[in-house]
Amino acid sequence: MTLNHVRRGSGSPLLLVHGLGAGWRSWSPILDELAETREVIAVDLPGFGETPPLTGEVSIATLSDAVADFIRDQGLDGISTVGQSMGGRIVLELARRGVGGDTVALDPGGFWSDRELVAFGATLRPSIALVRALRGMLPSLLGSAVGRSVLLAQLSARPWALSRETVLPDVRGLADAPSTGAALDALTKGPKQQGAPAGTVPGRVTIGWGRRDLVTVPRQAARAQELYPDAVLHWFERCGHFPQWDAPEEATRLILDSTG
Repeated sequence: MTLNHVRRGSGSPLLLVHGLGAGWRSWSPILDELAETREVIAVDLPGFGETPPLTGEVSIATLSDAVADFIRDQGLDGISTVGQSMGGRIVLELARRGVGGDTVALDPGGFWSDRELVAFGATLRPSIALVRALRGMLPSLLGSAVGRSVLLAQLSARPWALSRETVLPDVRGLADAPSTGAALDALTKGPKQQGAPAGTVPGRVTIGWGRRDLVTVPRQAARAQELYPDAVLHWFERCGHFPQWDAPEEATRLILDSTG
């Protein structure tokens, strides 16, 4: 499968992998800044953005397979990878497999306890159902600070301070992407993320976590670091689940400083 993607900038290549939501446009708040010094390649995962869904099982393993195939087919062996949320889990899975180079995972999924996993599904599914029901009203609702505060309280530490242009692509993606439901099932019903023993990953691993993340809650960071002992942990203060929303300058600097 060919993944729809965009390329911008020049320099050492950097692959961006999104989570549930808008596809590559999830990176719009920081993509241009990254492309000032790097060649940035941002993909749409299968069933998101303009990439068609997988024809078979949707799982973290098969989504990771699709990204690994893309890296191979594009001649990008050793490329630094960056992912957020589900995408963060995918780039950690690639690192575990020995695919890619330096890795940055922002608020990755897969490290929850059983109780946290139940809470994750029980809160996110109704949120997705709500944005689907409000699909036609989203531009108006997200155009107001009150609307953003109500709809995005689970995703952002300061939703009222964000712009409609920043958040609308991801919220629309949650409502429209054909693989949102299947990917959410993969996260909530599939296996948790496996780790990589010390010395087995191909490059540096950096895990960034929002102190106010209500989706992948901060205590999960300790489990991620235990399973990836080579990883360096970075905390985003006053930040929720989307560092590219709440702390775009800090997220950009972390990515550039942590990848070669």
